[in-house]
Amino acid sequence: MWGGRFATPPSEALAALNNSLSVDRRLWAQDVRASKAWVTALQDAGVLDSEEAGLLHGGLDRVGDRLSGGAEAEAADEDIHTLVERLLYQEVGDLAGKLHTGRSRNDQVATDLRLWCLDALGPLDEQIAALGAALVVQARAGIDMLLPGYTHGQQAQPVRWAYVLLAHAWPLVRDRDRLADVRRRVAELPLGSGALAGSSVAVDRDLLRDILGFRTVSANALDATGDRDFVAELLFALTLLATHLSRLGTELVTYSSTEYGFVRLSDAFSTGSSLLPQKRNPDVFELARAKAARTLGDLVAMVGMLRALPAGYSKDLQEDKSLLFDAMDAALVTLPAVRGAVETMQPIPDRMQSVLRETLLATDVADELVGEGVPFREAHGLAGRLVREAEDLGVSLRELPAERARKIHEVLPDVLGRLGSFEDSVERRRTSGGTSRASVEAQLGVLEQAFAGQFPPEAAT
Repeated sequence: MWGGRFATPPSEALAALNNSLSVDRRLWAQDVRASKAWVTALQDAGVLDSEEAGLLHGGLDRVGDRLSGGAEAEAADEDIHTLVERLLYQEVGDLAGKLHTGRSRNDQVATDLRLWCLDALGPLDEQIAALGAALVVQARAGIDMLLPGYTHGQQAQPVRWAYVLLAHAWPLVRDRDRLADVRRRVAELPLGSGALAGSSVAVDRDLLRDILGFRTVSANALDATGDRDFVAELLFALTLLATHLSRLGTELVTYSSTEYGFVRLSDAFSTGSSLLPQKRNPDVFELARAKAARTLGDLVAMVGMLRALPAGYSKDLQEDKSLLFDAMDAALVTLPAVRGAVETMQPIPDRMQSVLRETLLATDVADELVGEGVPFREAHGLAGRLVREAEDLGVSLRELPAERARKIHEVLPDVLGRLGSFEDSVERRRTSGGTSRASVEAQLGVLEQAFAGQFPPEAAT
């Protein structure tokens, strides 16, 4: 490709470091597609006649057929672009040499990678929506199940199981919104930028944009050939997605433990121990946590690489694809496994109910005192003293003797007498976004629309 300038070929050591075909081979379909668009643009610019363009189109189609069938799996070419060009020479002869007219590998690889991202975003979005739908289905079924809500790992207030699940569904909505925003910036066409200063051929870049389905064309060739902001942005979105899966996983690892026992994972999404016969391990969620750490590493490596580069293309950017592919692969292998585990897990409402403690109603006591005219800060302190008094006596709040409660505040015996159930406490949280039935139902309605099309037929009925 560039041997005319050099008297000797690259050393084996340099070739081993420089060659990227093992990674960027995945771009073959995008490279063929972009090359066909370039042929059309060259014909439109008068560089190729119709016969030449037809031969090149046919040759590229045959190259694509060969690559899709696994041809040249062990090829020694430097990268996917040189492989496609070499195979095209085999198909159409010396005419293949005209394909690269006015084009650089710099704008070629930037275009291929953007096309790959656009192709990958659709399946990724579907997988995220499918997980969101699985959480919504479980939430709909668990709307009447109550359990402690936790902050700092400590019991805080009673909440609905559905409410907890929806707290993990909403981040997926943000993930999808974020990816849609990333898509808008990915869809900027670099092809026609040349190596750094624009193409020497007066190709119609708007024509290329329309053929390849981009939204707009890049504004500056030097920027376009070295721009990998879209890779960093996509890696950031994938990192946040992985983080959300990790947080969901951590909660379900805890809730499926013997000590909690709030949920039971199905056999199909549990693993065993090589030594301990009784074990049911939540490996699916533990691996999701590990994938999040790995994806974060991909993001840090990408940003670290970009921060040291000037404008334009540098060979450092060859490493962008391994980072992006790794993160995308991690997401696409993790999402179906997490979704399956969520779809098949069984909540255990009796166990959830059994660990509810009356101390979870301490805020309700403070609220009742406020209703009696006590300022909230004072009511908060009084409720705290009430909890401490009950703990000292080893009784529940309602079992505290009236005279002990009255010493704290004269209205407390009456407040304790009308203290409602855990369900009553949940229903007090009626604000939008709260854990009351009406609020949870409203959230379910919005999320069912957000993840529409991803629900199984039985869930739709």
